[in-house]
Amino acid sequence: MSFLNNKTILIISPQSWGKMFVSKHHYSIELAKRGNRVYFLNPPEEKKKNTPQILIVPIEEQENLFLIYHSLYFPYNIKFHFISLFHLLMKFHVKNILKKIDRKIDIIWSFDLGNLYPFSFFSKKSLKIFHPVDEPLNKTAIDSAKGAEVIFSVTKEILEKYNIYKVPGYFINHGVGNDFIETEIVQGDGKTRVGFSGNLLRNDIDRSIFLQIIKENPDVIIECWGNYNSVEGNLGGDEDVETLNFIHQLKRSPNVILHGVVPVSILAKQLQRMDAFLICYDVQKDQSKGTNYHKVMEYISTGKVIISNNISTYKNEPQLVLMVEERGHNNNLPVLFKKVIQSLDINNAVSLQTYRKKYAQENTYKAQLERIDKLFLSGA
Repeated sequence: MSFLNNKTILIISPQSWGKMFVSKHHYSIELAKRGNRVYFLNPPEEKKKNTPQILIVPIEEQENLFLIYHSLYFPYNIKFHFISLFHLLMKFHVKNILKKIDRKIDIIWSFDLGNLYPFSFFSKKSLKIFHPVDEPLNKTAIDSAKGAEVIFSVTKEILEKYNIYKVPGYFINHGVGNDFIETEIVQGDGKTRVGFSGNLLRNDIDRSIFLQIIKENPDVIIECWGNYNSVEGNLGGDEDVETLNFIHQLKRSPNVILHGVVPVSILAKQLQRMDAFLICYDVQKDQSKGTNYHKVMEYISTGKVIISNNISTYKNEPQLVLMVEERGHNNNLPVLFKKVIQSLDINNAVSLQTYRKKYAQENTYKAQLERIDKLFLSGA
């Protein structure tokens, strides 16, 4: 018996479909694999000549999964000045999208913190799930949950911020895609390699500490996966002077390799070559406020040690993540990095690698959906 099967599901995502996958992309794929008909709603795009306002196309790689491309017939910036007018116009726009889908939507599953598509726009018969995976930083993000019937999130801190809505809330950790679990083990070449995957255009990376670690460890090769220019990525980011200077310094560092954006299947394989992983965000600027990150589970799946800024979700799990104790700054991260790298034989002991891999296997997106499924079956 299963609840999350043979349903029509609309996934509302603040990130477009592309080469880089995060939670909403992985959940869409796993839901489609379960026999659901899944529609992935991309963020609105700028209207281009000779293109339809709403276009729904199937994803060839995954049966039952469809992408919705759409552009607004009114200026997006109305949202920042006249939110009531924006929502009035959006209501008609969503109505047109639903007409294009032309099916009864059983579940509205929203990851959107921008309150672009209030749940009130959709049928009362549709189950409404709100799933924030980033820290709600403003009233708009809190308002986005209005009308939800159940809330899932990757941190307890986020769930607490939505306590004003008297609906069930459950902690469901970040998952990991099957590509990372099922990939073949790739042997290294004897050189010490540390991996970092993610959007290098994000301004919440602790850039000064990141560059300090690179400079102080010239014999350690730092390999980075993720977009370092806005053209190749689907997760956004800045390209201001400070960001461009950071990217320039990465490019000119002889022990840094920038791979750019690669498909998930390739990323999963290439991470296997790493001896360790680095997470280096300024928790004061960080969109997750140092509570949890999608990449942690991907790193854990390799069995290799993670060196990180403070992450509250893993504060009692040093066998999974080695982190600085301070939440306000990363001044001790370079020291921790050097200490861990000098003791890789201990930090990557077979017993620790086995523990980490088992943890990841228990937290695949398939497993997370099974947990959610059981919650619904038990009356969530």
